[in-house]
Amino acid sequence: MKKVLALVLALCMVFALCACSVSTSTPAKEEATEAPAELTLWTYPIGGWGTQETVDALMAAFEADTGIKVTVEYLTYADGDDKVNTAIEGNAAPDLIMEGPERLVANWGAKGKMVNIADLYDDTDKAEINAAALAACFADDATAYEYPLVMTAHCMAINKTVFEAADAMQYIDEATHTWKSVEDFEKAIAAVYEHTGSQVGAVYCVGQGGDQGTRALVNNLCGGTFTNPEHTEYTWGSEENIAALKKLYDNPAIAFDSGIAGGDEIALFYNGTLNVAFCWNIAQQLNPNTANTGAAKTASGDDIMFLAFPADGDAKLQGGIWGFGIFDNGDAARIENAKTFIKYFCDSEKTADAVKAANYFAVRDTAEGADLSTIWADNAIMAEYNVLMPLLGDYYQVTTGWAEARTAWWNMLQAVGASDGSVEAISAAVDQYVNQANGK
Repeated sequence: MKKVLALVLALCMVFALCACSVSTSTPAKEEATEAPAELTLWTYPIGGWGTQETVDALMAAFEADTGIKVTVEYLTYADGDDKVNTAIEGNAAPDLIMEGPERLVANWGAKGKMVNIADLYDDTDKAEINAAALAACFADDATAYEYPLVMTAHCMAINKTVFEAADAMQYIDEATHTWKSVEDFEKAIAAVYEHTGSQVGAVYCVGQGGDQGTRALVNNLCGGTFTNPEHTEYTWGSEENIAALKKLYDNPAIAFDSGIAGGDEIALFYNGTLNVAFCWNIAQQLNPNTANTGAAKTASGDDIMFLAFPADGDAKLQGGIWGFGIFDNGDAARIENAKTFIKYFCDSEKTADAVKAANYFAVRDTAEGADLSTIWADNAIMAEYNVLMPLLGDYYQVTTGWAEARTAWWNMLQAVGASDGSVEAISAAVDQYVNQANGK
């Protein structure tokens, strides 16, 4: 009996050892079939980054080089913010998002929804990146919520063919694409007005669309500002800005138009109704009628010339800055993979491809030794437009209450346009809405 019990115990020990052997081999088998790393990217329509065909090619190259698969969702400006906010509330925000500092830094970053990516910037990066773009991506010296890829400078445009016929080109420095002075701008507009007998330009203000143009126009005319340097207060109620609005109101060639926005103004400029456009940038210069013609011409074939806004001295142009930020979803591994994505597209030999896809200008001349300064050498319009980049001014769109301030701005323009044009009336309208923007 003792021999039988001993045999049974021995068999039990063997079975136990076998069971242990099976259980320890299972994790090793699972590890060998681990799923590949994945990320989600949501992008606003920033040039080709809003086009699936273009982005698919970029993501395929990224996956081949890093093993990280990226799923992309394309947002529109009409409802993109609502989709992002809903996703945040539902704990379903994407890993990465592509847009500008006014959303990534001043909105979602300020609300604690973004990852601080200041560690992605080394001293070389800080020296290479355009100063205005760099500053806009940081909430403070130690906190960054965006890494920039591309930028542009918003500007104005003229119908050069008509200006030539009106002998108004004498007031423009064609080499630098600037007005010689504010007085020369006024002389040129007067000459075109006399030549055509019709309205030359419009201060559009039905809504906020294209308001970067009207802000820059007003601020540059008499040396005013939109906010203070600290981005804590809106300053458009200054004497300089009131004087600029008075100039525009009194100019018979320019009308305040509460029936159109920036896009409408572009259409009127393209079809020849207006001969000046204050809502302009490289996208319009390449394709004035958004038909991908690639020719800077109006519908009738007149030449279009881009210009800085009129100023006595250097103009300060409103800029567009676009790059990437990371939502804080609490997954350290995905955050690290998202950082890999950012450095891959914004600071490597692959950056040139990412920049060209956006159809804007790189925020730096070199990235990890790769030369970005000549990537538009084969595109005459893009290469020429580079002359405006040094005029990029303060990126004040990160000021607190930005959304409310934009609404107050176009409401103020409507009030000025509907007033009797006196300094007192203009001042009253300006004070009312700048106080509204400042929460007073």
